Amino acid sequence: MSERGYKIDLFKPGDAPGVAQLFRVVYGDGYPVKIVYNPEQLVTGFENGEYIPILARTPDNRIVGYTSLYRPAPHRGLYEAGQTLVLPEYRKTPVAGLMFRYTMRVAPTISGIEALFCEGVCNHTHVQRAGVIFKHIETAIEIDLMPAESYERSQTTSGRVSTVDMFRSFVQKPHVVYVPEVYEDYFRYVYNGFDDSRTVILSTDGLPSGGSTEIATQVFDFAQLARLTVSEAGVNFKTVCDAEEKHIAEKHCSIIQVLLNLSWPWIGAVADILRNKGFFLGGILPRWFGEDGFLMQKVLMRPNWEGINLYTDRAGQILRFIKDDWERTQT
Repeated sequence: MSERGYKIDLFKPGDAPGVAQLFRVVYGDGYPVKIVYNPEQLVTGFENGEYIPILARTPDNRIVGYTSLYRPAPHRGLYEAGQTLVLPEYRKTPVAGLMFRYTMRVAPTISGIEALFCEGVCNHTHVQRAGVIFKHIETAIEIDLMPAESYERSQTTSGRVSTVDMFRSFVQKPHVVYVPEVYEDYFRYVYNGFDDSRTVILSTDGLPSGGSTEIATQVFDFAQLARLTVSEAGVNFKTVCDAEEKHIAEKHCSIIQVLLNLSWPWIGAVADILRNKGFFLGGILPRWFGEDGFLMQKVLMRPNWEGINLYTDRAGQILRFIKDDWERTQT
C-alpha cells in the first residue's frame, strides 16, 4: 500500500538486515526483544508464523517504521499487535498511524489469526483510541506494567505506565467460563460488551485433590516484571505459588502477574488464595489458552493510579472494579 509518500507492506526476508539497523538506530542494542537484531532468526520466525512484521518505507525503499503481529500466549491463534517504532525524524509524520491502519486491515486476512490483542498504554490515550476505532474491546488493565524509563524520550510520564488490554475476535468460539464469585459483576459487565459469546458459570469447586500445580515463570528484567503462567492448579497451589514468589523476590521485581485458565471449575478457589496473598483483579484475556485466561496482579508499591489516562467509559468502569479490589486486598 502506498499512501502519503510512504509504502506500507508486509516484511520480506531480504528486509531483515534493515530491520536490525532500524532498531539499532533507535535503541542501540537495548531493545528487549532480541529477535529483531538477528536477521536469520527473524526470517525463521516470519516463515513459521511466530512474527509477522509490517514495515513503512520511503520512496527510495528506506525502512523508517516497524510494527509486528506475534504470538504472546499459549494459544497459537491469538496474536498481539505491537513492537512499533519509527525513526525519530519521522515521528511527526503519519507513519505510525499508517502502519497501524494497515495492520488492522490485513490481520483478518492472514490465515491462522483467530483473535487480535493490543496493549494501549495509559500515559496517553492515542493507542486506546486507535484500538476502539478498529473494533478492539477493553477487557483488562495491567497496572504499572512498564517502568517510566521506557518513556523518558517522549517525556509523557512521571511514573510507571499501565496498559489497557484490548481484544478483537475474528473467529468466534463460544464456550463456558467459570468465574470467581467475588468477581461476578466484573465478568458479566465485560462479557456483556464483548464480540463473542460466553456462558458464565460461578466457580464453587475446591482445588482438585489429585492434581499437581504447574507454573512457568518469566522474568522481564527491563520492566521489573515477573509473569507466572499456571497451566495446572492442584491442591498444592499455595505452596508452589509461595515458592515462586520467594524465588522472584531475589529478582527485585516490582510487578507480579499470574495468568489463570477460566476453564477450571475451581478458579474461584485459586483466586481466593491469590487475593489472600495481596493479588487483585487484572482482567479477562480472551482466547489466551484457547479458552479464556484470567489475569491477577500484585504491585509491590502504591500503584500510579494518577498516571492512568483512559479513552472510554468502559475502560473507566473496568478500572473502578480493579481499584476497588486492590483496596480490599491490601488490608
